[in-house]
Amino acid sequence: MPKAELETQSYWEATSTISRFPRLERDLTVDVAVVGAGITGLTAAYLLKRSGRTVAVIDRRRCGGVDSSSTTAHVTCVTDTDLGELVKHFGRDHAGAVWDAGLAAIEQIDRIVQEEDADCEWTWIPGYKHAVPGGTSDERRSLEDEARIAAGLGVDARYVEQVPFFGVPGIEYGGQAKFHPRKYLAALAKAIDGDGSFVFEHTESTEVAADPLAVRANGHTISCGHVVIATHTPLAGKTNLASAIGLQTKLYLYTSYVIGGRLPKGTVPEGLYWDTADPYHYLRVDARRDFDYAIFGGEDHKTGQADDTAACFRALEETAAARLPALNVTHHWSGQVVETNDGLPFIGESSARQFIATGFAGNGMTFGTLAGIMARDYVNGVKNPWTDLFDPSRTKLRGGTWDYLKENIDYPYYMLRDRFTGADARSLREVRRGEGKIVEVNGEKRAVYRSDAGKVVQLSPVCTHMGCEVRWNDAEHTWDCPCHGSRFTPTGGVLAGPAETPLEKK
Repeated sequence: MPKAELETQSYWEATSTISRFPRLERDLTVDVAVVGAGITGLTAAYLLKRSGRTVAVIDRRRCGGVDSSSTTAHVTCVTDTDLGELVKHFGRDHAGAVWDAGLAAIEQIDRIVQEEDADCEWTWIPGYKHAVPGGTSDERRSLEDEARIAAGLGVDARYVEQVPFFGVPGIEYGGQAKFHPRKYLAALAKAIDGDGSFVFEHTESTEVAADPLAVRANGHTISCGHVVIATHTPLAGKTNLASAIGLQTKLYLYTSYVIGGRLPKGTVPEGLYWDTADPYHYLRVDARRDFDYAIFGGEDHKTGQADDTAACFRALEETAAARLPALNVTHHWSGQVVETNDGLPFIGESSARQFIATGFAGNGMTFGTLAGIMARDYVNGVKNPWTDLFDPSRTKLRGGTWDYLKENIDYPYYMLRDRFTGADARSLREVRRGEGKIVEVNGEKRAVYRSDAGKVVQLSPVCTHMGCEVRWNDAEHTWDCPCHGSRFTPTGGVLAGPAETPLEKK
């Protein structure tokens, strides 16, 4: 059993610290006031400051947030709602857009980690959705179908007969990640504070005034041009009561239980895992020097609807013991997730110059980061590809004839989009004579062509115009850029612009 003194403390809180910040004790004026210092608020503030805005972040407790410190920190595009269900209810374009939004968020975290040299254990790993170990039903066909749908949307996904360690059918998703969330948030907070921007703790918002726009807290006033409400379950702010209540009726709060403990090294390959139970169980495994650390969660129920929460921990420990008998539990804690009525988060404007984000379900790290991206674009008047998709006032999304990629091709994310999708092949041997493929070579994607005579040419797949990834045109035997139409010969020479420079040889 976990130690009593650690029962309500997450592993992240026990293994990290975040700098302390002062209370708000004076009036001030900034471009943007951000209420909430978790993943959403700190990401929004960081990106806004980087874009030239002054910001003030306030939190009624400590920086790092309550829910952001209780996460299991799966950084993934794999949503609680299956891709097949998203396609069924929203159409292919919308389902693909949801996945792309997650990719953009993961790429943004990766960029921040590099820019801030954040020591947060950032690691790229695969994720596995798998059948319930020891289950009686054969889920192979549904998992095969899900993998086929994912691949058809350009997702780096493949069906596998045996998921590592568990030995059951599943789907392997490439390009997922994990990190230590509090160490990451500590780096964000440090970068935000200073140069006309602020982070305040023990500062609770008591009112958002509309005219002039301001947040009141600790008896003081933060005058601002925009407000970002990043409080997990959103405050009403200056939204009218009817609208605020209407949004609340679309949110469903669940409590999820988590245990963490040591495993002998190499017991389970490092990665992210989710089973297909309802509610599902989830696992992440982190490699350490002398042992591996496993974080295992589940037993979700609507908040306040379990008479014996200790029984939830016991049930979780029993499941963990059956699957991971060598697990030595050291921590346990609980967190809260917010589901929505249609399975997608609400991110966007809730009132003039007021931005909210909620309903991230099991994807808090990913959607919280996405919300930060969208908040920055909202404040700066930049068109964002996912505004309509996650609009808090949406009623129903329709697939229709919406050409998602075409309509948003100018958004900067698409210069990086294909870098986070899978390669066509994993070995040069898979490229046949007269053929080109994107191949992963020593962890790097390359555009590889094998001539009719058998000579192999390796090129950078990055288009020299604006950085999109080229694709092989099997009919014309050219490398074509899907973003702006540049075309290159099999050996990388420019065939048609707007690119003016050949593909780089590798």
